[in-house]
Amino acid sequence: MQNQDVFILAIESSCDDTAAAVLYNDKVLSNVVANQLIHNQYGGVVPELASRAHQQNIVPVIDAALKKANITKEQLSAIAFTQGPGLMGSLLVGSSFAKSMATALSIPLIAVNHMHAHILAHFIDEEGYKKPEFPFLALTISGGHTQIVRVDGFFDMTIIGETTDDAVGEAFDKSAKILGLPYPGGPLVDKLAQSGNPKAFTFTKPKVPGLDFSFSGLKTAILYFIQKNQKENPNFIEENKNDICASIQYTIIAILMDKLKQAVKETGIKQVAIGGGVSANSGIRSTLQEAEKKYGWKTFIPKFEYTTDNAAMIGIVGYQKYLSQHFEATSVVSKARIPF
Repeated sequence: MQNQDVFILAIESSCDDTAAAVLYNDKVLSNVVANQLIHNQYGGVVPELASRAHQQNIVPVIDAALKKANITKEQLSAIAFTQGPGLMGSLLVGSSFAKSMATALSIPLIAVNHMHAHILAHFIDEEGYKKPEFPFLALTISGGHTQIVRVDGFFDMTIIGETTDDAVGEAFDKSAKILGLPYPGGPLVDKLAQSGNPKAFTFTKPKVPGLDFSFSGLKTAILYFIQKNQKENPNFIEENKNDICASIQYTIIAILMDKLKQAVKETGIKQVAIGGGVSANSGIRSTLQEAEKKYGWKTFIPKFEYTTDNAAMIGIVGYQKYLSQHFEATSVVSKARIPF
């Protein structure tokens, strides 16, 4: 099975990006993403609008992925799609299309857990990129999830720490909203933080037992801090925007790193890989790179295009499942919440 030519069409539609990719074995031939800008005016993703946009985008996106990969649909070996977790209406658009196309072409259907895909994106064959070896620790950070996962094999993963409330991406976006920054605010906080002093303002780190995280208290602390200072100086945000962003980012990174250090100490595993949309954050990337020298870790940071929601990561899981003949019947059900 390892030596044959496998072409996987992968479809990702868990939230507000419609994505399709074609993989030849573990190499990406195309990775096409259609963003939905309509949500910006609402300050967050509107599920009904997201599913409608997926319906408009899915055919042209898949067509573009096949054309860019320079293959025909008849050459496909299987179709992989995101089963969950995600927005139910969005997931259904991707799964319905995948089922229909797989049936029409009489090829296998492969269901993929979106969170597994963020972790296994590290196994996409990219020139100059070294893949982690099992076992390793994966820090998965996104708008909806914050997890530390022990990875012992492609389908042998255990969550050893996760958020008890809000995800780290939400903490970034809500902080940005408090500062009056447009949605999505996380990347703007990162941009402004680069020109600020990370130790200008101090925010208390939450005390959470074990390897779990909590970000709701930090969000509240930031809100009260801004409200208090604005009472004294109405121009406080404008005069200190860079320093505020740098201080927020510094605190969030410190929370993540404290738990990662604890996880390495408890497991003895010094290979650490990050994934998920928030791993595009420049501060988190540079801090993790510094950890290699500081703590003797081996760190793995994926290409930017494989951090945010994309179909290439769905495709690499599809490829591994194809090798082990792990296929689904068309009766397979999409799930907004799915067991890890």
